[in-house]
Amino acid sequence: MQLTEFVVSSTLSAAPQLLWNHAVSPEGVNREFQPLMRMSFPRDTGDLTASWRPGKRVFRSWLFLGGVFPLEYDDVAFAEVETGRRFLERSSMLTQRLWEHERVIEPLPHGCRLTDRVYFVPRVAWLAPLYAPIFKAVFRLRHRNLRRLFGEAAAGAHTAAAGS
Repeated sequence: MQLTEFVVSSTLSAAPQLLWNHAVSPEGVNREFQPLMRMSFPRDTGDLTASWRPGKRVFRSWLFLGGVFPLEYDDVAFAEVETGRRFLERSSMLTQRLWEHERVIEPLPHGCRLTDRVYFVPRVAWLAPLYAPIFKAVFRLRHRNLRRLFGEAAAGAHTAAAGS
């Protein structure tokens, strides 16, 4: 079983609470994915972490390529939540035996640093080298959209995807 991981981080000109509210809302998640894809959410979902219990599936979300074509599902479950600061989603997906997405928001004097760490184990191990660049590109898009939505706290303060 091969574990693949990478990190993408941006320094943003926004208050940590504003970024947290964005990160745990369906609208915020889908704004990060635009125009590549969108995720489905149960009706009347506000805060995605509101009803979490460690390791229990909160809901199944479908990911739609271009907002239209079903591409993947995510059985969203959170292992840890520190409201306003951090969540660790530990889920399974159609193509991934294990999907971990940790988002950490760290306050800075003029905004905050938002860091996404992604770990995944494909159901078909030899496909990991195919998935890695795709997932990295998706998270680079998410961070580009975050910088567009909230602005950068300092020029050149974001980092590209790193890791194996």
